[in-house]
Amino acid sequence: MLCYPRNIRHVFICGILVTISVLVPRSVLASEFSVPSERVVQDRLSEFAEFKNRSIVEFQPFRAAQQVSDPDGNLIELLSVNAHHNMWFLLEIDVDGVDEQFHLELASPKKTKISLDNQDGAAILFEDEMGLFRCKPWAGKPNELSTARGTGLPYAPICNKKAFLRNAVDGNRSSREAVAEFLRDNVMFGESLISMIKGTFYEDAYMSSGAVQDGGTVEEVASALGVAKLSSRPQMNSYFGFEVDTKSEGMKAGAWYPIVDGDGIYASAVQPGMIDPDILSIPGANGLDEVESRADVFLVAFDLAKFDLGYEMGTDHPRLDWSPRPARIIDRSMPGPDGFGSSDPFVRSGMLSPRHTDSVAATIAAGFKRAHSAFAFTDKAITRNGHHYGFVQNGAVLSRLNPGLSTIFVLDDGSIHMRSWTEQDDILLPRVAFARQNGVPLVENGVPGEHVSNWGFGNWSGSADAQLRTLRAGACLKKSKGRDFLVYGYFSTATPSAMARVFQAYDCSYAMLLDMNSQEHSYMALYTHEDGRVIPHHVVRSMSALDGQTRDGFPSPRFVGYADNRDFFYLLRK
Repeated sequence: MLCYPRNIRHVFICGILVTISVLVPRSVLASEFSVPSERVVQDRLSEFAEFKNRSIVEFQPFRAAQQVSDPDGNLIELLSVNAHHNMWFLLEIDVDGVDEQFHLELASPKKTKISLDNQDGAAILFEDEMGLFRCKPWAGKPNELSTARGTGLPYAPICNKKAFLRNAVDGNRSSREAVAEFLRDNVMFGESLISMIKGTFYEDAYMSSGAVQDGGTVEEVASALGVAKLSSRPQMNSYFGFEVDTKSEGMKAGAWYPIVDGDGIYASAVQPGMIDPDILSIPGANGLDEVESRADVFLVAFDLAKFDLGYEMGTDHPRLDWSPRPARIIDRSMPGPDGFGSSDPFVRSGMLSPRHTDSVAATIAAGFKRAHSAFAFTDKAITRNGHHYGFVQNGAVLSRLNPGLSTIFVLDDGSIHMRSWTEQDDILLPRVAFARQNGVPLVENGVPGEHVSNWGFGNWSGSADAQLRTLRAGACLKKSKGRDFLVYGYFSTATPSAMARVFQAYDCSYAMLLDMNSQEHSYMALYTHEDGRVIPHHVVRSMSALDGQTRDGFPSPRFVGYADNRDFFYLLRK
């Protein structure tokens, strides 16, 4: 008989987790969670590979747990979601037969060890540079946990600010986003209606085409990142929402310029029609049409020697249930392709953790909703439950990483990678701290991805009649002069082929799509820190409309100042 745990308590009943004895020396209790044995992990990975019903907790192959009892016999359990990463924990309290679960995040995971302690009554034991700190957040009436939950804060500090309780909150969304979700969820043929609206009203709605001026030489536009391979290098009008240091020469197409007050961040601009014919002649992409040839593309590059990358799920998106796209193979007995349809008991904040506020340098909208994140065509539509796009946050696998999909991921050593995931890459799963998949590659090994020119095979989205030109965002990895750069691209209107050509011209080894159709979905902001405030500066000025405002009139940055319904990447200064 198969056993599917409903919560942490049931996981122990199923015998899945290795219980760590509380009758151990006090010095050991202050140590981090032990990684499960190789045999236990292999058994879990075998189950992880199966497509079956289960809880999201059971889905975590690298979990580990401790349990203790208080003097009244109440059982306290603390689960490390991924024992390789000291980030997320689930605390379960069983008092008088009533279970409560709490999702905790350490405020300083690199400097803090956490464990359960039964000396002098059950407690959470924190050890950091300040020494040992014992905390009983479940004790008293009202207790610290219930008080923290009652604040309604996405991150409520507990235990002398050693940890945050992650609370469920509503994520912000635009009126257009709200209408789209209503149509999808409540109106027959809602998805078709949305596609018609996009094709009729929003195609090229965000296109910009700045005036250009011929002149300038290659030497004049050279910069630390080199220059894109273009047939001409005219001056570009810049619509950036931040100041670019062009040294009074104007912005030349294809050149990189440092961003003022943005150490390690560079900006560039181009129109696809300027790309060198030698690039355009490489097989694998469609020809440029007249509109996208003159559509502005704005790029921002981050010197990865100076930044760390992270990923945070939105409060609502991406969901964990089924996409309707692989309709032929959807198993209605399963709530989602991985065996669950909800992230509970993990709490999705849709907001940057307060522990990162002082070092945040940028945020980028991450990718597609679940509804668009699976395949309707090719063998991907009929294998592996439709190849839904996967994601990992703080070491928790919230949706499996499927082979053949473009993946940006961060390992436990902080290294940042972008490539098509393979089955062999599964060996890296214990080390993956963050990951996000988005379709298939735009550029792979410096040439257009295999399906760049095919709407259905590439799962590129667009209008119902395969019109692919729209506002899009993408990202690539680029090596230049011994440095690694993450490059974000804002395409005011483009097809996947135009995106691939631009990333090729900028000498990217690998490039992938992020999201599309609106500035909300392609959002990118850089941040300066002034008098304790985080001030956003956008890739295009009009994105400022997506931020909130504080009571005293200052901008409240999306993803940083309040919770959002969409997922995002964030870059932190090292």
